[in-house]
Amino acid sequence: MTSHARTAAQTRRASLARTASFARSAARTAALAFASVAVVAFTSVLGACSPGDDDSAATHATGAHPEIVTPAPPGMRWVPTREFEMGWDGHDARPDEQPVHRVRVSGFWMDSTEVTNAQFAEFTEATGYLTTAERPVEWEELAKQLPPGSERPPESDLAPGTMVFRSPSQVEGLANYGQWWVWTTGASWRHPFGPESDLEGLHDHPVVHVSWDDANAYCAWAGKRLPTEAEWESAARFGHDGERFAWGHELEPGGAHRANIWQGEFPVIDKGLDGFTGVAPVRSFPPNELGFYEMSGNVWEWTADQFRLDTYALRSEALDPGGCCVDPRGPDSTKDPRNPFAERSYVQKGGSFLCHASYCSSYRPSAKMATTPDSAMSHLGFRAVWDGPPPAENR
Repeated sequence: MTSHARTAAQTRRASLARTASFARSAARTAALAFASVAVVAFTSVLGACSPGDDDSAATHATGAHPEIVTPAPPGMRWVPTREFEMGWDGHDARPDEQPVHRVRVSGFWMDSTEVTNAQFAEFTEATGYLTTAERPVEWEELAKQLPPGSERPPESDLAPGTMVFRSPSQVEGLANYGQWWVWTTGASWRHPFGPESDLEGLHDHPVVHVSWDDANAYCAWAGKRLPTEAEWESAARFGHDGERFAWGHELEPGGAHRANIWQGEFPVIDKGLDGFTGVAPVRSFPPNELGFYEMSGNVWEWTADQFRLDTYALRSEALDPGGCCVDPRGPDSTKDPRNPFAERSYVQKGGSFLCHASYCSSYRPSAKMATTPDSAMSHLGFRAVWDGPPPAENR
C-alpha cells in the first residue's frame, strides 16, 4: 500500500469512527436535551433571557407561547413563504444539483449567522454535553460499519480527535485529500487547531468540529432544528433566484469580495485577498437581502436532509409538468458514492474557506457536499431554524 493510500485509509477510518462513539451516550444526550428544552420554555414564559449574545436564539419562546414572541427572535431572521427554482444547470453544476425544479417552501425563522463558539459554549456549560470529537471510539461498534475483515486501527485512531486542515508545502494532485486533512488527537471545537490551541479571540467565530449529531443536540437544547436543504437554499437565494451566486452572477462584483473562500493555489497557498486565510468571524461580509451573513464560504453548514445523488431527478420525475414540490424533505435513505458503507450521510451547504474553483466551487447556493453524521472537521459548522409564528406584519 502506498503512503497516499495509507493516509486515505486512515482518514477514512477516522471519519467513520465518529459514529460509534455517539451511540454510547445517545440516551444521556437525549435526556439532557429534553430537560434543557423544558428549562428554555419555562424561562421564556417568564419573559427572561438566558445568557448569550444577540445571536443566541436559545431563549425565544417555542410555538406553544406565541404571545411572547418579539417581532424578530434574538439573532434570527424571517424567511417568507415563496416559490423558487431549486438547483443549478450551469456549466459548473454537479449531477446532484440537477435538474433544476420548482419548489414552494413555507416561511420559517433562521439564525442570521452560523452558530458561534460563544453560543455553543453556553449549550455545553448548561448540559455537560461532550461532542463526538471529545469522546473515544469503541472498535466493536466501528467494525460494524466497515467491510468484513477490516483490521483494527491503531489505538491512536480510536482516541478522541477530529480532522484538522493543514496546508501542505506541496501536493501530488488533488485526488488524495489525506495530503491536507490530518486526523488530530485532542482536536475538538474547544481546540480547533489541535490540543494546544484554544478559543481565545475566537468567540465570535463559527463553531467548527461539530458533527451532525452535535448540531442536533444543540438544536434540541435551543428549541430549534436544522434546516432542510430546500429551506437553506430558499434563504440563501432570496432576491437572486436563478443566479450563480447568492449575490448575482459575478464572483467579485465590482472587484468586491463577497465570501470567505480560497484565493491562490489550493491547498498550498491562500493569499487571503478577501481578508482571511482561515475561518472568519461571523458578520465579516455583507448580509443578503434577508439579513443572513456568510451563506457562502466560511464554513459548511449541516442540514437535516439525507443525501442521494439522484434526489433532484427522483423529485422532478414525481412532478406533473409545470408542477411544484411543496416543502420538500430529503430522501428516507442515503445513497452516497463518496461514503459507500455509510448507513446515513447528510447534506451540507454553503461551501467554506477552503473552496476554490480548481477543486470545488461550492460557494454557490445550489452546491452541496455530504458526509456521515459523525464527521467533524475544521470547516464544518451549522445554523438553526425555528418553526415559530411569523412576524406581525406577515400574519
